[in-house]
Amino acid sequence: MSLVLVSVAEGVATLTLNNPAERNTLTAPMVAEIVAAMDGIEADTSIGAVVVTGAAPAFCAGANLGNLAEATSDSLGSIYEGFLRIARSPLPTLAAVNGAAVGAGMNLALGCDLRLAARRAKFDTRFLQIGIHPGGGHTWMLRRIAGPQVAFAGVVFGEVMDGAEAERVGLVHRCVDDDQLLAAAETMAARAAAAPRELVIEVKRTIQDMADVATHAEAVDRELVPQVWSTRQPWFAERIAALQARISSK
Repeated sequence: MSLVLVSVAEGVATLTLNNPAERNTLTAPMVAEIVAAMDGIEADTSIGAVVVTGAAPAFCAGANLGNLAEATSDSLGSIYEGFLRIARSPLPTLAAVNGAAVGAGMNLALGCDLRLAARRAKFDTRFLQIGIHPGGGHTWMLRRIAGPQVAFAGVVFGEVMDGAEAERVGLVHRCVDDDQLLAAAETMAARAAAAPRELVIEVKRTIQDMADVATHAEAVDRELVPQVWSTRQPWFAERIAALQARISSK
């Protein structure tokens, strides 16, 4: 049985963790399949965006507890590669959180560029509850996305958030009905995939770089070079011509 399934439609690759009997926990074999799947996705120039989800009922229930009991820095790093590989992708990534996202499974969602959540989703850091310090950049990602209060509420005070609460505190972009989640995620991803792939990759890099930009003037300078570059690309001329044709036909 494949532990990771990949389907492609409209330029969007949907990567599904596929071990529902074990709630899609991250194991060495699953991590190896995630890495291989992402390598294949990024090598396919027809793919412009990635949706990450889990086979129901869970999104990803974290690292395998048996592995954690014998953890070393190397073994933890190997498991963390499952979400770090996705977090490093130059393509836009969208987590469709359809159920429990626990510990390292929550890291998988946090490492994506954007998160949509089903109402039944559960965001549960759970590190302290099992007596382990958070890892994989969990506190940094959570604080960066939703702020220090949300990080403390989830990590230290043990609050578990469903989809609606995650939307309220800014952890996810939007909460949708359970049966609409994947369609909503793929529709949103398809809009990114419809843009020129090189341009989307460059825009993602710019957004990431803006974390270190302190002033508006610096931001203008940072965007100027890639903006000029984009106007010299063939897709720009093609799209401007198409827009002008539509306007003139009205």
